[in-house]
Amino acid sequence: MLRRTKDKKDKEIDISSLNHILNTGKKLINISYIMIIACLVFLGTYFLKEWKIFTYIKDILIVISPLFIGFIIAWLFDPLVGKLELKNIPRILGCIIVYCILLGALFVVCYLFIPSLVSQIQDFVNAAPGIFNELSDFCINFIKKVDTNGLINTNDLKDGVTAFIATYSNTFVSEIPKYLFSFGKSVVNGGVNFVLGLMIGFYILFDFKKINEFIKGLIPIKWMDNYDELTRRINTSLRSYVQGVLLIMLLVFITQSIGLTLAGMEAPILFALFCAVTDIIPYFGPYIGGIPAVLVGFTISPITGICVLISILIVQLLENNFYQPLIMGHTMKLHPVTIMLSLLIFQHFFGIIGMVVATPVVACGKVLLLFINEKYNIVTFQ
Repeated sequence: MLRRTKDKKDKEIDISSLNHILNTGKKLINISYIMIIACLVFLGTYFLKEWKIFTYIKDILIVISPLFIGFIIAWLFDPLVGKLELKNIPRILGCIIVYCILLGALFVVCYLFIPSLVSQIQDFVNAAPGIFNELSDFCINFIKKVDTNGLINTNDLKDGVTAFIATYSNTFVSEIPKYLFSFGKSVVNGGVNFVLGLMIGFYILFDFKKINEFIKGLIPIKWMDNYDELTRRINTSLRSYVQGVLLIMLLVFITQSIGLTLAGMEAPILFALFCAVTDIIPYFGPYIGGIPAVLVGFTISPITGICVLISILIVQLLENNFYQPLIMGHTMKLHPVTIMLSLLIFQHFFGIIGMVVATPVVACGKVLLLFINEKYNIVTFQ
């Protein structure tokens, strides 16, 4: 009797140990899968860089940018045209209505802000030498007030700061015509690409269903359900993100323009536009956009600099506590560390444009990987 009881206990112990070993083995396999994927991504990125494929991809993207812009426009407004179709409005008429609204909104924005923006750019360029002088005086006065108890030679520090600002100021002032020409060239090229993108977008929007059906025709029938589900998930997540980002940019631009104007900032619309555009970049964007405005504000006067800083902080508080939660919510569902790493990696390979597209690209990649894992159960999450 005692013998049988002991045998049963031994069997139970053996089964428990076996389960523990199996669970440990599963975890090791999952870790191995993750390490293999990470190594493949690293090796792929390394070879792409060494073979300079990223450079070719960048050149190709620049050439086909009107097509890309047109596709984004059609992709964004296709749901609206679809809703008009449900109300028995022909698709061609729905496309015309949507484009009339879009072009009207663009015309109003250009009419209201472009003249002021051009005027403020001219004022800023004319005031640039004085701003550098004010910045030099501000830094020198600040250094004079700092007591280091002899640890730092303030005279050498003042000379170094003055020399650095003077050198940069002279370089900037002498290169202003070059900067203006480069900026004008970029604006013209961007404007031409955008207009071409609008034209291409209209045709893509009209034939969006046909294009989608053509792509689906290339997919094997046994993959059709998976394709529909995957595209639905990506479209839902990505479209909400893009629409939310555009709306937040508009709100940041409006509130920042009001704040900088009240702060007595020179060229408030210019700096508000810069803050709104850089705000696309998560985490780093507000600092990239806000630092130049604060520096220029302090060159005008300490009070103006403090008011500009307060204005930027208030707008960021509004964005973090109201704009983002109400508009974006948890659309992308990405961990902050994941976003920061993707920003650093994409910035290294693609510069500022890479930082702009990093979050949506990584989010789409996450949706794709989770979808594949659901179907094939490659990694088990607990």
